[in-house]
Amino acid sequence: MRLLLAEDDPKLLKSLIHIFEANKFAVDGVMNGKDAFFYAQSGEYDGLVLDIMMPGLDGIEVLKRLRKEGVTAPALFLTARTEVSQRVEGLDAGADDYLPKPFSSSELLARVRAMLRRKDNYMHDLLTYNGMVLNRSTYELVYNGSTQPLNCKELQIAEMLLQQPNGIISIEQFMTHIWGWNADVDTSVVWVHISNLRKKIDTIKAPVEIRFVRGAGYKLEDKQ
Repeated sequence: MRLLLAEDDPKLLKSLIHIFEANKFAVDGVMNGKDAFFYAQSGEYDGLVLDIMMPGLDGIEVLKRLRKEGVTAPALFLTARTEVSQRVEGLDAGADDYLPKPFSSSELLARVRAMLRRKDNYMHDLLTYNGMVLNRSTYELVYNGSTQPLNCKELQIAEMLLQQPNGIISIEQFMTHIWGWNADVDTSVVWVHISNLRKKIDTIKAPVEIRFVRGAGYKLEDKQ
């Protein structure tokens, strides 16, 4: 397994590299956020271990940018910041785990091994159809460098459509999956969100469209 380790304390970085290498990991170590982002973009790593407080870019910003670029390697944050709000911020940025300093080497290794085991069942953040990408981590539609943010319901609708391109999804399926069986919501709400989603697809000029199939539902297909 190959890890990228980012830590701005040179003594701690050297110690951590020794710990991982002694436990059969291949490790690249960097001391700032800019280098962490550059190295991780390669996609060559099975996991990322990132300090939050780093010069240049902090660990949270590094991970946000990596997730936006489509890098899905699982990530563990190391930090002295133990407040709940910062833990939440790190996890919301796309991290898989969080280990406050100081920590024992045995706990660090156990956390990293658990993170890498989950990698086998990792749900990919990106769904793609005909060049259009849905980034489930950042709630964005992307095509050819153009980006449109989505709200929660638009994301869920887009997710269903991209998971079944060219397949018809009924209004009832949308309602059940997104709003639930007993939701007191008019079915017209589906049309409203799909209408907004169509506008956003048009804005990024993606070569796909959401077509209404009378009496059946909606389908995502190539633009005619």
